[in-house]
Amino acid sequence: MLRLALQSKGRLSEESTALLREIGIDLDDSHRKFLLQAPNFPLELLYMRDDDIPQVVSDGTAALGIVGLNEVVERGLPVEIVKRLGFSTCRISLAVPKNAGYDGPQWFSGKRIATSYPRILADWLQEKGIDAKVQVITGSVEVAPAAGIADAIFDIVSSGGTLVANGLQEVEKVFWSEAVLISNGKLDKEDRSVLDEMLFRIDSAMVSRRKKYLLMNIPREAVDEAIRIIPAMRSPTIMPLAAEGWCSMHSVVEEADLWEKIKRLKAIGAEGILVLNIDKLIP
Repeated sequence: MLRLALQSKGRLSEESTALLREIGIDLDDSHRKFLLQAPNFPLELLYMRDDDIPQVVSDGTAALGIVGLNEVVERGLPVEIVKRLGFSTCRISLAVPKNAGYDGPQWFSGKRIATSYPRILADWLQEKGIDAKVQVITGSVEVAPAAGIADAIFDIVSSGGTLVANGLQEVEKVFWSEAVLISNGKLDKEDRSVLDEMLFRIDSAMVSRRKKYLLMNIPREAVDEAIRIIPAMRSPTIMPLAAEGWCSMHSVVEEADLWEKIKRLKAIGAEGILVLNIDKLIP
């Protein structure tokens, strides 16, 4: 049984749970417990604080964990980043009062900076050659300047709304974070097999999110040009229609290129273009 540590609450917890369900791992967390076993997969979930996850993975209490990259780097423990998961993205930034007269990184010289991430901040200060006083605060870091505790803060930023509400402005974006799957690197053969199956499913889910399935009717004489526009993973599916001179064409495209490709397809005569989400795509 492979044990996976997850954040007990918050956005990262919700998105981690959603990923597990997306890859076919059933979870009945209606009555949340400290430990929860998946009924259809050899996986046990251990719910805890996010900043404790690198520790329990490092010491072997859990073989795997899903946690923010920021927590992994801040703790500095010997864990392996197995997979970047692409959700719960945020950044850790320096912010100062709006009327502080900020004029560049050297502004922080001699200043007090409140943060819950002293290691990441210290690395940035050293890189910039800045001598500042780092004051470690856990929770409500954004109120430190108004309370006279610090001159600036170094904290997680998502939308920036919390900074605005506290009269602060983001001035330096230092560290970009996302959810990552971590391991202690000490899996036996059986556990490694379970992890490989998880990674296979995760890869399929992540690929599916970035692609769309296209169906369209297209004149037979335009098929070769359409194939050049949307070559699909190997080759599009082409089927004749009852209407003389027309075909039905099916293909998969990157979501980022979707509208540009639709424009080009319409220009060569494509009609009735249907765009569908892909639930699962197995490479």
